Amino acid sequence: MNAIHSVMTTRAGWGITVLRIIVGIIFMAHGAQKLFGMFGGYGLAGTAQYMESIGLAPGMLMATLSGGAEFFGGLALFIGLLARPAALALIGLLVVAIFSVHIGNGLFMQNNGYEFALALLGGAVAVLIEGAGRASLDAAISKS
Repeated sequence: MNAIHSVMTTRAGWGITVLRIIVGIIFMAHGAQKLFGMFGGYGLAGTAQYMESIGLAPGMLMATLSGGAEFFGGLALFIGLLARPAALALIGLLVVAIFSVHIGNGLFMQNNGYEFALALLGGAVAVLIEGAGRASLDAAISKS
């Protein structure tokens, strides 16, 4: 119980709560693009084909893992349940995205650079360090 308690404990307040919810929404939307083809996304088949084209194989596995991490990790951030493990998974995903897709394009988004991924990485690292914040299921569970 002590390990679970330390994962769910948060000393953060309302600021991290707001950051966590916004970052969670963004990740859920990106995951929904990859998994379900929502919001103009390509769904699993299209995402798998893209993954293969950039050398991330097997494409279907990579698409499922990345879409699942984004959608379910984003959901976990949004509701504040197991936010630290979700943030850790999203950090791993973002590091791969930055170095496999964006790094060669420079910083700025207009060139498909890494600035947006870096901003999301900052949000995920903040949640990993601080916890889910005051208004979260993690905070409610760790108090009981």
